[in-house]
Amino acid sequence: MLFAIAVFAPLVGCTVAGLFGKAIGDRAAQAVTILCMLLASACGVASFIDIAFQGAPSGVVSLGTWIQAGSFEVSWALRYDPLSAIMVAMVTVVATLIHIYSIGYMVHDENHTIWRFFSYLSLFSFAMLMLVTADNLVQLFFGWEGVGLASYLLIGYWYYRPSACAAAIKAFVVNRIGDLGFALGIALVFFLFGSVEFDTIFGAVGAHMNAAYHLFGTEFRAYEVIAILLFCGAMGKSAQIGLHVWLPDAMEGPTPVSALIHAATMVTAGVFLVARFSPVMDFAPGALTFITFIGGTTALFAATIGCVQNDIKRVIAYSTCSQLGYMFVAAGVGAYQASIFHLLTHAFFKALLFLSAGSVIHAMSDEQDMRHMGGLARLIPLTYAVMWAGSLALGGIFPFAGYYSKDAIIEAAWAAGTGIGQYGFWCTLIAAFLTAFYTWRLLFMTFHGKPRADHHVLEHVHESPPVMTGPLVVLAIGALIAGFSLRNLLIGPEWRAFWGGSIRVAPTNHVLQDMESLPAIVSHAPLVFGLLGIAVAAWFYLITPALPGRLAAAFPAGYRFLLNKWYFDELYDAVIVRPYRALARVLWQVGDTAIIDGVPNGLAALTEGGSARVVRLQTGSMAVYAFAMLIGLVVLVSIFLLFLR
Repeated sequence: MLFAIAVFAPLVGCTVAGLFGKAIGDRAAQAVTILCMLLASACGVASFIDIAFQGAPSGVVSLGTWIQAGSFEVSWALRYDPLSAIMVAMVTVVATLIHIYSIGYMVHDENHTIWRFFSYLSLFSFAMLMLVTADNLVQLFFGWEGVGLASYLLIGYWYYRPSACAAAIKAFVVNRIGDLGFALGIALVFFLFGSVEFDTIFGAVGAHMNAAYHLFGTEFRAYEVIAILLFCGAMGKSAQIGLHVWLPDAMEGPTPVSALIHAATMVTAGVFLVARFSPVMDFAPGALTFITFIGGTTALFAATIGCVQNDIKRVIAYSTCSQLGYMFVAAGVGAYQASIFHLLTHAFFKALLFLSAGSVIHAMSDEQDMRHMGGLARLIPLTYAVMWAGSLALGGIFPFAGYYSKDAIIEAAWAAGTGIGQYGFWCTLIAAFLTAFYTWRLLFMTFHGKPRADHHVLEHVHESPPVMTGPLVVLAIGALIAGFSLRNLLIGPEWRAFWGGSIRVAPTNHVLQDMESLPAIVSHAPLVFGLLGIAVAAWFYLITPALPGRLAAAFPAGYRFLLNKWYFDELYDAVIVRPYRALARVLWQVGDTAIIDGVPNGLAALTEGGSARVVRLQTGSMAVYAFAMLIGLVVLVSIFLLFLR
């Protein structure tokens, strides 16, 4: 019962605020949505405690039959197991804090439809909860598309800004590319297993080990094809390299939206999907190799870009992209539990970093360029303190959360003992250095040094109100304690006791066990690399602040390459967008205007002169019409008599 309340309470808040918000007003809409989220988080945390510490059994809360067409049957049900329970607790708690924070952040909303904003936030939360509690692939796809819709609405919330509209459309379109693969994967699962229900699929994994598909004249193992297609969907939602281009543009939405997307909802959906399908993934080694390669490449690629960005939110956005790469490296080497562990800790410190950035932007009169900041530590000390907590967690510094979860992923990549595991290890280890560098670059450029803002802006710098700083403090506590408090439960020696059957691994998968006996140099390497990154950032931005500019001038091509985000947008524009627009223009001007409209218009033009002459025969005289009828009758009778002969 509590579990169902946790899932559906946000939907109630969304409905009330969305349908009646204009009538009841912004304050009432805020109150309803936040009360519903508080109820959801209380029930979500209680459900997690029940299953994690009080031994409550896993199960399914059946809500009825949803779709029934021949042998295709889909139920509407909520899956209650450790994986779902911990995701529900995380989503509801973080989303509730973001709802509360939004009261202060959106108080001067120029859209004047705050009730609509809160309705969208609750819709986003509900869609993610439907996704993580799904008991079958179709219901999961429903939640999957729901978070896509909500992201479109929230990214484009300031719809009168062309950049916001373009970003919303970009996110929607790019995700549709990945979702095509996901939909094909669902279809192949049904054809292979005869069902989309998780229990049926996972229970029959052993019976289809040798199943194969014949594609393009070649035979492929069915599990490999299904796993790669499902991962294509995950690449879109979780912004992996190639389908990542929507993620930084999503910063066009209000900062609470960025926090919700990057911390608790949309981008974590792909990681959850791979973990949920661990029983199939573990028997698709080719797909796992591909996942590890994409994850490691994304972790390193996004970290390099984060080192040169100047927009405070975009630095954190590329950090999210990089950390998602970490999670897929863990999943790719079979450490699904470590990927979910990092997903959970990341939710706390990434929400903290985004909301702290929002507090800075709020204080700086909507300024987001770090080159126009500096010297803010004494002006907004609480924001400065909590941003240090988030940075320490992201940088993997003891005893903050990232030290336990991010380092576990790097260790898992080494423990895999494979070539692709080594690739993932080095990518994530180098990314750990870069992560610490760009995180402290952000801190130093924003809070240290001489103020670079206009003096009129500095006169109005002030700490955010308690309704904003309160959630920051709670998230900072989570960023501190989430790592050591959850480590033993999620990836410790007794991990099987917690996860049960919600994450199943093959008998040959010993990655978590092997992580317990790694060389000390491997275990300590992430911390050492993180500290080196902090030291280099301090050297660059505190000791010799002119050095970054000199390096950019000395290596202009490399600097522009990173500043322009590896030119992915320009490449897609040249290869896809412009040719597509050219084709559309041809189809419009030739196909539509010249052919579809041109043919009937041309025929009409041919008869235009004759029609004008025929019209002149219409005199309006009854005598003329009677005479014409008489002539016609004479002609008709004459023809009739002629043929009778």
